[in-house]
Amino acid sequence: MAKAFGSALYRLVPEKTVFMLCDVQEKFKPAIPLLGALIENTAKLLAAGKALGVPLLVTEQYPEKLGKTVSELDIGHACTTVAKTKFSMLVDPIHKSMTEIYGGKPKTAVLFGVETHVCVEQTAFDLINEQIDVWLVADCCASRLNQDRDLAMERLRQIGCTIASSESVIFNLLGDKEHKAFKEVTPLVKKVSADMELWRPGK
Repeated sequence: MAKAFGSALYRLVPEKTVFMLCDVQEKFKPAIPLLGALIENTAKLLAAGKALGVPLLVTEQYPEKLGKTVSELDIGHACTTVAKTKFSMLVDPIHKSMTEIYGGKPKTAVLFGVETHVCVEQTAFDLINEQIDVWLVADCCASRLNQDRDLAMERLRQIGCTIASSESVIFNLLGDKEHKAFKEVTPLVKKVSADMELWRPGK
């Protein structure tokens, strides 16, 4: 595996950042207990990304059996929505979209979705290997078992991914009260994010 690129501190820049929504699909609703909370947090993140002009790439794992992206999420502004069978999101149409948007690749991928220990984790591995920094949105990730999600986050932290919350990502991209999207984004963060029961050291 390539050396992790996540060690340097830096601010997110909308023009150099991509949002990657991984496989939040209808058939996962009964299987993942925290999916409702994930959807609430993800809806906020997607709305903020749209207001801030951050490109969105979406995948759906085997949608013929697992269904489309959940109807509660507005992905109408996505640059592409790709059906896949590979667990990683980095399939050819996603690479093509990145090239078209950035003339190469983004500096940073803000990654979120399900399942954390399968498709999200393998996507992060591939992004790191392609020298794209990864910000993993902890309160927008889930697995059927919380322990699988939490162990995957710890592995991803160790290889250099930045683990953040949806609000942290939003405010990092916003950067300044004088940002032109501030008034549009502020109502999104007035409500506290849904609790994803994240593991914390010493808990």
